[in-house]
Amino acid sequence: MGYGAVDMTATQTASPDQEYVCGKALNLYKTADLEGLVTQAAAGRHLRIDPTQPSATAWAVTLCEDDYPGWISAVDRSTLTPANRPYQPPNLDRAAIAPRLPEVIAFTRRAMATPNTYLWGGTIGPNFDCSGLMQAAFASVDIRLPRDSYQQEAFTQPIGWDELAPGDLIFFGTPERTKHVALYLGAGQYIHSSGIDQGRNGIGIDSLIDLSDPVSAAYYSQRRRAGRVVESYRPRALMQ
Repeated sequence: MGYGAVDMTATQTASPDQEYVCGKALNLYKTADLEGLVTQAAAGRHLRIDPTQPSATAWAVTLCEDDYPGWISAVDRSTLTPANRPYQPPNLDRAAIAPRLPEVIAFTRRAMATPNTYLWGGTIGPNFDCSGLMQAAFASVDIRLPRDSYQQEAFTQPIGWDELAPGDLIFFGTPERTKHVALYLGAGQYIHSSGIDQGRNGIGIDSLIDLSDPVSAAYYSQRRRAGRVVESYRPRALMQ
């Protein structure tokens, strides 16, 4: 079966179970007015359209790989093609994930070496937000994570600070909520995309040990917990 462009008539009558493939990288927004970038979808990702929320300028969608909702523009809607088959998530356990972690780390280092700035909602580069960098780095080796930092925290296996190993995640925020995530590199160092409000505007490396740098010191005071990725995210529909 070949792919065909999505037209308005087809979308209006589409089943919410019908999946489409992104023909190009897309921005997803918080509202139908296309305000507030919340995430991005690389070409080839799957999504579902909500036919009950049409707008003259946008369509409500949910990304299949991480169950993340947002709005895409009517122009971008025309770049979607019906999927030949439903999204099939990778089925990975810790034994399959561990050998892939060096490449996850390598992805983040390459991203840091590319000129970048912090972008709220950025997941496809060169500009990332904190959880977007983590999601993209793990996805580069076919390990799927949820989208936001608080979701990633809930998804990972809690570990002690003395158990940290390269490829684990470190979460920061307030006692009430996670607001930031980083990737542990080893030797007390971690890499993350940090906002200008914390003293940097983009990807950098900070320390849990040497707190002489103000950015490291600022994040150290916001530590919540460490977590280990022990599986690849599976969409909610497949868990029911």
